[in-house]
Amino acid sequence: MAQSSPVPAASDGGLCEEFAVPSQVEEVRRLMAEFAERHDAGGRRVVLITSGGTKVPLESRTVRFLDNFSSGRRGASSAEYFLDSGYAVIYLHRHRSLYPYTRLYTGVNLLDSLRLEPGEGEGGSGRVLVDQAELQNVAAVLKRYQAVKTAGLLLPVEFNTLSEYLHLLKAAAQALNSIGSNAMFYLAAAVSDFYIPASEMPEHKIQSSNGPLQISMKMVPKMLKPLVKDWAPQAFVISFKLETDPSILLERARRALDIYNHQVVVANVLDTLRGYVVIVTKTTQHELTLTDDDVQKGIEIEEKIVSNLSAAHTEFMNR
Repeated sequence: MAQSSPVPAASDGGLCEEFAVPSQVEEVRRLMAEFAERHDAGGRRVVLITSGGTKVPLESRTVRFLDNFSSGRRGASSAEYFLDSGYAVIYLHRHRSLYPYTRLYTGVNLLDSLRLEPGEGEGGSGRVLVDQAELQNVAAVLKRYQAVKTAGLLLPVEFNTLSEYLHLLKAAAQALNSIGSNAMFYLAAAVSDFYIPASEMPEHKIQSSNGPLQISMKMVPKMLKPLVKDWAPQAFVISFKLETDPSILLERARRALDIYNHQVVVANVLDTLRGYVVIVTKTTQHELTLTDDDVQKGIEIEEKIVSNLSAAHTEFMNR
């Protein structure tokens, strides 16, 4: 079991001043702490995975908001591979983003994959049969999911807005601090860099009759620095860097490591998001590529990412 370390007094990254605290944050913090300590006591590592995009409201009573393209695919698939690798997973994900195991069937119309056998008597209900040609490998996937659920290895936590995400991330970091280096942070969520402070937001729907819309936005406080320095200083922390210009990718990844002093950046380019990443540390860089043979075998790039990072986590803990 990892040694506990106290949480030092530290800056909250501007959360209290700028973002309202969700009503459920203390209860969620308690659940995450109990989850982490239970699995740590059983000799199991715990990874917090953040997944999906963050919604940035333009009005207090929100009709319009800014969002990004993230579906949560990387986070959802990575959660499965971490579970397969022996981790317990706290899955901090955007409401209605992709979810482990069910993400495999997002392109399927569920009702077209089911058939109802006629029941006995008028109005009787029969058995529901599954078309396994439509829901491929559903029996094996269901078996894996039920095993994870029975063992209590997956703790889902939902967020919707940017404000909720930031407060829940802080709560998660403080909850996992007690298990030291047994904790990993896999920060795959696509977090907005900009927001409108509540004090500057109109209360009601913005009216198009007022003419063209001009928006002034502030920079979102960077949570990575207090997370690494204050909230969970012994944890193994991975951030993600997405660029559209491959020529600046590695420079931006190394800059992030210098600024935030965490362990790993997973660097990727938008055009090759699903088939190529670079695992960047302060002293190394390792390219991971999905080959045609991998694709034919059903291998995903997230499987390679998780394998690499699990080994790096082991080395980190041994040091």
